[in-house]
Amino acid sequence: MANSLKVRLTEVHDRIARATARSGRAPGCVRLMAVTKGFPAAVVDTAVAAGLELFGENRVQEAEQKFAGLAGSWELHLIGHLQRNKARAASALFHCVQSIDKLETAQALSRCASERGAETRILLELNTSGEESKSGYRGADALFGDLDAIAGLGSLPLRGLMTVGPLTTDPGAIRAAFSMLREVFEECRRRLGLAGFDTLSMGMSGDYEIAIEEGATLVRLGTALFGQRGAGGLPA
Repeated sequence: MANSLKVRLTEVHDRIARATARSGRAPGCVRLMAVTKGFPAAVVDTAVAAGLELFGENRVQEAEQKFAGLAGSWELHLIGHLQRNKARAASALFHCVQSIDKLETAQALSRCASERGAETRILLELNTSGEESKSGYRGADALFGDLDAIAGLGSLPLRGLMTVGPLTTDPGAIRAAFSMLREVFEECRRRLGLAGFDTLSMGMSGDYEIAIEEGATLVRLGTALFGQRGAGGLPA
């Protein structure tokens, strides 16, 4: 199991390095997130043992089962939609929530973080594909409409933007979606003037090289590292 992950990690790091070089960016500017949603706790244990430190989960309850009490050094992000009634649990477990797409959700999370005397970093999610099945702000104007209010919330440092690429094999459509997010990111940074607004989370196992070429600073990989979820993950 560990050897299988080591081989996949080597390939992923090589592909990240090549995509970074192609885009003329500095080596090491892209963070790798291991997306463990749908994989058993044994896969998480193997990943931590292999030195992976940044993880993504879609659901609060599943993340609690795998990460609460887990030994080792790790950072956990929520990348799935956050329901307001899960804000308290999310604030206690996740270092960052990448999927904020409503002011009300951000306000609930801010209250919970403040009550704990802690901070929960956030990203705003933009739906760049127009697909109804995906969450995220439905267009840049909607995101801009909440931007100042969310940036002003206490205990909730706003660090950047996130998107899920379109469900297609068309590289042009994928690139267009990531280019859109980068443009909105740059406009947010111009409007806010926040030094810490530095995270552009986009790109998954099937499209992360395009995302890097379009400016991603964080890519979220599951199957590229762990194999197919239905098979329980790893070997092969």
